[in-house]
Amino acid sequence: MTGTVHDNPTPWVADHIRRFEETGGRPRPGVNDLLLTTRGRKSGLLRRTALAYIRDDEDAYVLTASNGGADRHPAWYLNLLASPEVILQVGADTFPATARPATAAESARLWPAVVAAMPSYATYRTATTREIPLVVVAPASRAN
Repeated sequence: MTGTVHDNPTPWVADHIRRFEETGGRPRPGVNDLLLTTRGRKSGLLRRTALAYIRDDEDAYVLTASNGGADRHPAWYLNLLASPEVILQVGADTFPATARPATAAESARLWPAVVAAMPSYATYRTATTREIPLVVVAPASRAN
């Protein structure tokens, strides 16, 4: 993925991205955060946002497409559905990765760990009628 990266314009997300960069990838002690860059499904531009994650295994990162409990999916999720090749920055490491929605069985297994890591996700699930997807992201060198 080449081109200029456009950060999420939402002020609190832009601040989170800035803190991520200033702290070498540790903007919130005790919370696993990463930066996700997707290709915009409409614009074709590279779009970057900050997200919390959990690990599923040694190489997989699990993201929650909560959108704060809104009734619509976040743009980053729609973008990766259209183009699953993404860039992750975890700490100081930046690498290409491939993203996919978790299967129903994976979601059932992973949700307890997601809520344990970020209890607010339990509230988000009750705030919306949509199913909040989980996304499994693995380094591009590893097959999903």
